[in-house]
Amino acid sequence: MALFTESAVRGRAKAGTTLRKSATAVLTEHVRVQASATRHDMFLSHAYTDRELVLGLALMIEDLGYSVYIDWRDDPHLDRSKVTPETAAKLKARMKVSRCLLYSTTSNASDSKWMPWELGFKDGDNTRAAILPVVQYSTTTYQGQEYLGVYPYVDAGNDRTGKRRLWVCRSSTCYVDFDSWLEGSEPAERG
Repeated sequence: MALFTESAVRGRAKAGTTLRKSATAVLTEHVRVQASATRHDMFLSHAYTDRELVLGLALMIEDLGYSVYIDWRDDPHLDRSKVTPETAAKLKARMKVSRCLLYSTTSNASDSKWMPWELGFKDGDNTRAAILPVVQYSTTTYQGQEYLGVYPYVDAGNDRTGKRRLWVCRSSTCYVDFDSWLEGSEPAERG
């Protein structure tokens, strides 16, 4: 298993918008489809300055068959620059209908005003919150800083059959498949 690298995520973002459609056309189509979605597998918490990385992450996760909510993509009318009761209410509603929250850590994450609030809200709502590290160099482990270290982290890798999947981990030897985690299982030590 391995963490998501910036280069792989950026590559997926670029590949997602070059196949006969402009980025605007892809996003417009996605907004139309998402307007009717009543539930998402995950709410992707992120720094807005990481839009390209976040789009690539979402596409990589959607390639695995999951639905991903991204506020600026799926609710483009929201104003991320202003903390308002209306924006907070909309985000709360979206988090409540998302099965989990993935907190995308990058060098810009600490600048976000919304991310810590989103993490705390979702953790209190159903405890299905995990860190989704995006690293510069390929690695198989993640050590969260400060309060992020209390949450499990997500990486990707093949299962025994060779199928690509998401894994929720406490360490490289303590993990559970993502679907089982969504249903309430916790990472377990593997031999």
